[in-house]
Amino acid sequence: MNHRSAAQVKQSPRLRRYAREASRLAALLLILLSARSSFADHYVVPTGSMLPTVHLGDHVVVNKLAYGLRVPFTHVFLHEGDAPARGDVVVLESPEDGIVLLKRVIALPGDRVAVREGRAVIGGVPVSVDTRGAGPAQEVLDGRAHTLNLDWGGGPDLPETVLPPDHILVLGDNRGNSKDGRSFGLVERRAILGRVAGVFLRDGAPTWMGLQ
Repeated sequence: MNHRSAAQVKQSPRLRRYAREASRLAALLLILLSARSSFADHYVVPTGSMLPTVHLGDHVVVNKLAYGLRVPFTHVFLHEGDAPARGDVVVLESPEDGIVLLKRVIALPGDRVAVREGRAVIGGVPVSVDTRGAGPAQEVLDGRAHTLNLDWGGGPDLPETVLPPDHILVLGDNRGNSKDGRSFGLVERRAILGRVAGVFLRDGAPTWMGLQ
């Protein structure tokens, strides 16, 4: 009886130390996960729908504060920041299955938009596409140009639609090989997780390619 009591006395400080270390580790893990949820994160691009802007397998940095500060692990905003802008490259949760996707913002709440042969028409006016020169076509959204890839054709059309409040149309730059808002529909603003700042790893090699 006395032997067991002595062993318990010896083990108690060790158990308390282990418990303290475990608590500190859990707190650190919670802080890191909360930061990834609310401030910044990185993702691996799952498809080629944004070629050539972003490649399949690219690792990208995402600014999760770009559109506001959320309660960690939720869609609830503590503070709403700037709204997504036309031309932003964003990560979002698919309204079909919740999978995280990477697409480009094309149209905003209140826009009257259609997509014909891969080209967007906003307010009855075709979005400017510069095909001059030997390089690929450049789509220009609110003065910001990016490559429009029509190598696979234009993909499905979207009939003219007026976007309701808090809804956004996203498309892939690789229009003929992109599952996007033309198939899964408009996305709510709260489904937009953040704005892609740039690519930091491609084909296993460190790099930096900032995105507008």
